[in-house]
Amino acid sequence: MSNRLQGKVAVVTGGTSGIGLATAKRFAAEGAWVFITGRRQAELDAAVKEIGANATGVQGDVSNLADIDRLYEAVRQKQDRIDILFANAGGGEFSPLGAITEEHFDKTFTINVKGTLFTVQKALPLLRDGASVILTGSTAATKASSAFSVYGATKAAIRSFARNWMLELKDRRIRVNTLSPGPIKTPGLHGLGKTEEEARQILDFLARSVPMNRLGDPDEVARAAVFLAADDSSFVNGIELFVDGGMVQI
Repeated sequence: MSNRLQGKVAVVTGGTSGIGLATAKRFAAEGAWVFITGRRQAELDAAVKEIGANATGVQGDVSNLADIDRLYEAVRQKQDRIDILFANAGGGEFSPLGAITEEHFDKTFTINVKGTLFTVQKALPLLRDGASVILTGSTAATKASSAFSVYGATKAAIRSFARNWMLELKDRRIRVNTLSPGPIKTPGLHGLGKTEEEARQILDFLARSVPMNRLGDPDEVARAAVFLAADDSSFVNGIELFVDGGMVQI
């Protein structure tokens, strides 16, 4: 590793598995002190152990504003600043138009949109001038998918957040970028199938939809997140960086 994040303090929400965990591990390996969140304590403890000595876990759900407050209180007590904020926590489920319930809508928007908004807003007092904010978007905001419209709409909102917040935070030189993965081999993607067979069919279909003819690996997204977090991207602001094997280009 090149220690590109040496001495920096990073926060990664949804850091117990998949893209969040892979990115937290990369941040720590590059020299950052990393705070991660997760809803389940056992998974959080396991993730902290996997990341190593430079990690702190704070149990919480980004849809609960009190949990976000507890996260930042822990950061304040231990490090008192944030150099990198990766607002990554989120999720989604299939539901076709005609079967969308109020519960499905509220759950998806509360976690993905409300959670991202208040994760960033409540971090403002701790964010160092010149910090990097990274929002997890998705190719679903650009490329249509059947029965995935609510999820796609939440990720379109996140893309819009980055454009607007970039302007609002320019006086503090805080960069805000969106990192939009395509289909990545994560527990969340596997969980879209109600059975093992359905999950396999979904994963096979998604792999065929990528020009590189495969799913991505969480670490491939993590390496892109390191670029956006580091000074390597000092003149990169407000972009949407696709890590999707070319999926949205066709």
